[in-house]
Amino acid sequence: MQSENRFFDDFVKFMNGAAGTMAGVGREAGESAREHAKSWIGGLDFVAREEFDAVKAMAAAARDENEALKARIEALEAKLAKPIKTPKAG
Repeated sequence: MQSENRFFDDFVKFMNGAAGTMAGVGREAGESAREHAKSWIGGLDFVAREEFDAVKAMAAAARDENEALKARIEALEAKLAKPIKTPKAG
């Protein structure tokens, strides 16, 4: 009977060790995959979300300013298009 218990004890120890090893291999594989992904993405021309949002906000402000300037130009052109009334000499 004691030999059977020892066999099961050794088997359980072996399986625990194998499970720990497999968990470690899984962690290392995940870390390696993340590093490869970072390396690959780092080589591409991506921008950070903060940079994108800043440029987007600047573009919106420039668009608003452009619209305001366009309205001013149209008002000035309308003013210039009206004939100038000069008093008649006489």
